[in-house]
Amino acid sequence: MLGVNAPNPAQSCVFLPFQESQPSDSSWDLKLLSFPLLSAAHRMSTSSSSSKTGDAEALRRHRILSSQLYFDVPPSKVPLIYSSSYDIDFLGIEKLHPFDSSKWGRICRFLTKEGIMHQKHVVEPAESTKDDLLVVHSESYLKSLNSSLNVSMIVEVPPVAMLPNCLVQKKVLHPFRKQVGGTVLAAKLAKERGWAINVGGGFHHCSSEKGGGFCVYADISLCIHFAFVHLKISRVMIIDLDAHQGNGHEIDFSEDRRVFILDMYNPGIYPLDFEARRYIDLGVEVKSGTTTDEYLTKLDCALEVAEKKFDPDLVVYNAGTDILDGDPLGRLKISPDGIARRDEKVFRFARERNIPVIMLTSGGYMKSSAKVIADSIINLSNKSLIDMKNLSTGKA
Repeated sequence: MLGVNAPNPAQSCVFLPFQESQPSDSSWDLKLLSFPLLSAAHRMSTSSSSSKTGDAEALRRHRILSSQLYFDVPPSKVPLIYSSSYDIDFLGIEKLHPFDSSKWGRICRFLTKEGIMHQKHVVEPAESTKDDLLVVHSESYLKSLNSSLNVSMIVEVPPVAMLPNCLVQKKVLHPFRKQVGGTVLAAKLAKERGWAINVGGGFHHCSSEKGGGFCVYADISLCIHFAFVHLKISRVMIIDLDAHQGNGHEIDFSEDRRVFILDMYNPGIYPLDFEARRYIDLGVEVKSGTTTDEYLTKLDCALEVAEKKFDPDLVVYNAGTDILDGDPLGRLKISPDGIARRDEKVFRFARERNIPVIMLTSGGYMKSSAKVIADSIINLSNKSLIDMKNLSTGKA
């Protein structure tokens, strides 16, 4: 883990070495020399394990190549992904959670009002199917979502437990599955166009076997596995700047050296997952009350170190706005302009190095978040870090 606590990168960026491989266990080697029979049994066990792993990877690859989540997008559309199905509206029950579940639609309405986009130029994703989700999730986890009680605990809205699961599937899980499709498709569009924004997604608390924190499906992990197979991508950098630690993807890629994780988070708030923190390659702790200038200084330092430690083929940027001053859960004090500057720094980091980048909107627990995100997207367009002209003019 890397701590970043001072303005001067040369003095403040102290980190543990990023290891390409794990050290061998010499004590086990001695046991093998002493016990030939045990060695033979171990080889048989290892061979069986390798066979099972190979079968699982072959099945995963088959599911990815059979999926309909990747499709060709005409040049008249720009890689901004959204569906009206993203928004969760269910008799007001969704308001019992602090997350603004209508945020995604309001972002697009702000962009339309500002004249920067037209709905006909937005890319609508496909909904992820069970086979798509099984690329990362287990059968047992997906079956657990057939219990409304289990879903209620994941989305942190207790009344959901009292509802028939068929309604929960339609009104709660369908929107999430649609956003998963958007995150997966974003990687393909970013590889083709240089960038893509899913106006949703970023469910970074969900891992293959466990959901939580309003995150039901592991869209980031799914996106990366699809990219490995479909896009011939071999090295991915996750830049997670949501106020909360991204423990889901950290667990999923704990032993995968193809994925480098930069996580900048408030260590004193949910999820307090100390095991997952061990798997962060570049960890930057920003404590409650951190202000804009201090935050951006730490980000500059972290990006400088990340560039030296890892050379990615794709950047997955989790751009939560719960760092906003006044957010009741993030507890940081970043201004709206600071968020725009943060997003600009990440896009500039990727675009100047010709690295495809995708942006996910992730967390944000204030009504003002939608406008802040829209303003940031407009700023990215004004700085020529993304090209939104097709959205407003219809020109190819």
